[in-house]
Order: sequence, then structure tokens, then C-alpha cells
Amino acid sequence: MKRAAAWSILLVGMLYFILPLVGMVEFSLSMKRGVYSFEAYRVVFADPQFRQTFSYSVLMAVLTILFGVLLVVPTAFWVRLKLPGLRPYVEFVTLLPLVIPAIVVVFGYIRLYNTSSWLPMTGSVTGTNLLLLFGYSMLSLPYMYRAIDTGLRTIDVATLTEAAQSLGAGWFTILAKIIMPNVLVAVLSGAFVTFAIVMGEFTLAALLDRPAFGPYLQLMGANKAYEPFALSTIAFIITWACMGLIQLVTRLTKHDKAAR
Repeated sequence: MKRAAAWSILLVGMLYFILPLVGMVEFSLSMKRGVYSFEAYRVVFADPQFRQTFSYSVLMAVLTILFGVLLVVPTAFWVRLKLPGLRPYVEFVTLLPLVIPAIVVVFGYIRLYNTSSWLPMTGSVTGTNLLLLFGYSMLSLPYMYRAIDTGLRTIDVATLTEAAQSLGAGWFTILAKIIMPNVLVAVLSGAFVTFAIVMGEFTLAALLDRPAFGPYLQLMGANKAYEPFALSTIAFIITWACMGLIQLVTRLTKHDKAAR
């Protein structure tokens, strides 16, 4: 009886999430009346603005991932190795993006870095792109830090560091050739989540007036009927592809370790 009730709850939950997705995909295929087709997707892919915004967001996602890895891996490593007493404070700082709305951050950027300020970053394309990069890094910080910190917990950081130093390795060599390979799965997990966040983010890109995929999706939703559902389906596929890659990399890594 309990097992039947558990399966019933699971089925209801699945239907609650799956049915809206089925409806979204079905509507995106109904652009031609009376027949299912990929016409909405063809229109979307043929739109130069889609290609521009999508490629821009992909580039920003890659740069955000690189910046996040370069920032978080040394920080988490050093805190765990040398400054364990600061760990609660570092964790608190990394949680702040979850409680501070993105709109507050972007207005702070505009206020501090406008063309009349001491550092007019919004006055140039490069400066605005840097602000957007920092904003994206901030939004992904809770997920990137926790993924990497969890990865560091699974290895003996102190022993590995001492062994490397006894062989004459410097800090850069330790991080690049010892720590990074051992936390690669954790880094990739944070990277895929970061990629999904950047691809769907709207507030920062819209208020900084950057040609990103999130504002383009909102613009299409306000002016088109079928194309927004096609775009939503694409964004959904990207998100789930990232989650699937996390699971795949994790399983392959576990299988490789077991084989060794």
C-alpha cells in the first residue's frame, strides 16, 4: 500500500512537470495550421538576431566559467589548506548572490560606473561587457564555489600539497597539475550550471543593454506567438543537456576510478 502511494505521488509529480512541457513543445510545432512542423524553429534559426544573441551569450558563458574557475579554485584551495577558520565567512559571502536581487546589483553597477563616475565603464562596450561578466560570475558564485568545495572535501588537500612541495613543485604546479585534475568533475558541474544560468539570465543583460539571449527571448515573447515557445524549448534543452553532461562526466569519472 505504501509503495503504491509512493508511486502515485511520483506519477502526479511527473505529470505536474511534464504536461506543461509537452504543451509547450506541442504549441511550438503548431505554427502551420493543421499540421505539426518545425516552422517556428526554422524562423528562429534564420533570424540573424538569434544567432547574434545566442553566440554572444555562449561567449559570455565561457568567459564567466573561466573567470569563475580562476577565482574560486585557488580561493577554496587556500581557505581549506591555510585558513579553515575563515571558511564560514567565505561561505557566507558566496551565499549573498542568492539573497541580493540581480536588479540591485546592476543598478549599483550603473550608479558606480556610469560615464560621470571615477571609472566610466558603461561608456564603452568593453567596459560594459566586463561589468556583465562580473555580474554573471556573481550569480554563479554560490554554485561554482559549493561544487568546487565539495570536490576538495573528497581529497586530502594537505597531504597532496605536502607531497608535491617535497618534490619541488610550486603553487601554480600544485593547483594546475594536482588539485585541478582531482576536482575536475566538481569544476565541470559548476561550469555547466554556470552555462545554464548565463544563457537564461535577463536582468543584468537587459539593464546593461547587452545583446544577450535572455533579453532576446523576452523580446520575442512580447511580439511573437509561436517563436517564443520554440526559443523556450531550445533553452530548456540547453539546461537539461548541461545537467545530463554533469551526470555523464560524474559516471565516467567514477567508472574510470573503479577501473584503476
